[in-house]
Amino acid sequence: MPSADWTAPTATGPVDARVVLPGSKSLTNRYLVLAALASDVSRLRCPLRSRDTLLMAQALRALGAQVEDVDDGDWLVTPGRIVGGTTIDCGLAGNVMRFVPPVAGLADGAVHFDGDPHARLRPMAPVLGALRTLGVDLDDGGRGALPFTVYGSGSVRGGAVTLDASASSQFVSGLLLSGARFDEGVTVLHEGAAVPSLPHIAMTVETLRDAGVEVDDGVLHTWRVEPSEVNALDVQVEPDLSNAAQFLAAALVTGGRVHVPGWPLYTTQGGDFVRDVVDMMGGEVVLDRAGLTVSGGDGISGVDVDLRDASELTPVVAALCALADSPSVIRGVAHVRGHETDRLAALRTELSGLGAGVEETGDGLLITPRPLHGGTFHTYSDHRMVMAAAVIGLAVPGLVVQDVGTVAKTMPEFTTLWSRMLTERVVAGA
Repeated sequence: MPSADWTAPTATGPVDARVVLPGSKSLTNRYLVLAALASDVSRLRCPLRSRDTLLMAQALRALGAQVEDVDDGDWLVTPGRIVGGTTIDCGLAGNVMRFVPPVAGLADGAVHFDGDPHARLRPMAPVLGALRTLGVDLDDGGRGALPFTVYGSGSVRGGAVTLDASASSQFVSGLLLSGARFDEGVTVLHEGAAVPSLPHIAMTVETLRDAGVEVDDGVLHTWRVEPSEVNALDVQVEPDLSNAAQFLAAALVTGGRVHVPGWPLYTTQGGDFVRDVVDMMGGEVVLDRAGLTVSGGDGISGVDVDLRDASELTPVVAALCALADSPSVIRGVAHVRGHETDRLAALRTELSGLGAGVEETGDGLLITPRPLHGGTFHTYSDHRMVMAAAVIGLAVPGLVVQDVGTVAKTMPEFTTLWSRMLTERVVAGA
């Protein structure tokens, strides 16, 4: 998708669409890492292909794994000897910059990590400090951030480590995913403020167990991975529920109906919380074996909601709040200041620029709906900002979304799917 401006389409009536979502980024990247560490060939069925997952696949290829395209979009992953002497491009992908360095500790030489300019601002100190404690030699110039180099020695001692994961649950997940290949396994203890996005750690634990790895998560804020082989996987990647948020929001904004087939009845994806948010904001929500259906009513209700465990929903929920019939409070998301951009500052700036009343709090936003007008919505190289802008554009003509191509980070086909939702009434994703 080109990096250009895009005029968000305005709805001319209620939507009535069937939206088939592409695969989950979070699951795709976890499966890729485990497959690269496994004892045999793995098959990932219907993985997400986006900038973040392609960067992960390329990172693992650089470290010695084969990741091949087969059949109708599946990936076949053949593990190999983990090699050094390479450079990893993290882009702006938190999964790559936090999940791959522990793998690089198992390499037989130096592995250099860097990424997009803003990636150098994303916090890395807890995971880099943890790797040092576990016996990995690395050099980050004292920055606690990209760029840095991991000097792999072919093995990692492992053992117990204490870290502060209050800035990102990925610090924990990255260590757990490689822990089975460490000589002593790994025990991770969190000490600090509350860990955000805990469902993502639960997802990591479940994917490890899928690969036959023994994980003990019975003690609060402590996770133990035993040293063992990692079994090969043959898995179907669930739809990305976080990427459903804006489509479900369209049902509320337009008073229409959106059906998402294949919505899992059980999932560890934090994005599943969108069902509760839509319900709180006035939508009718039905989940059955056919999938999820959301119908909008006569308006959008303001909400007081804690998104700590599903913070990726913050931009789209904020957009809905700006279109609601009463003020809203979004809580528990202070950590999104360290995501692709400072999302709280970005949302305050852009929504205020369109006429909404928005204030930052210590851990979220206060949003007071006011009449909105068109204008330019800046995206700050953040895919979720594009999705939020599209929701606003349904009700506000003349909204120009700057650098729409950044949405390719997780959903390259987004603008096509969005336009089809409003015209063809049937939307098919990857």
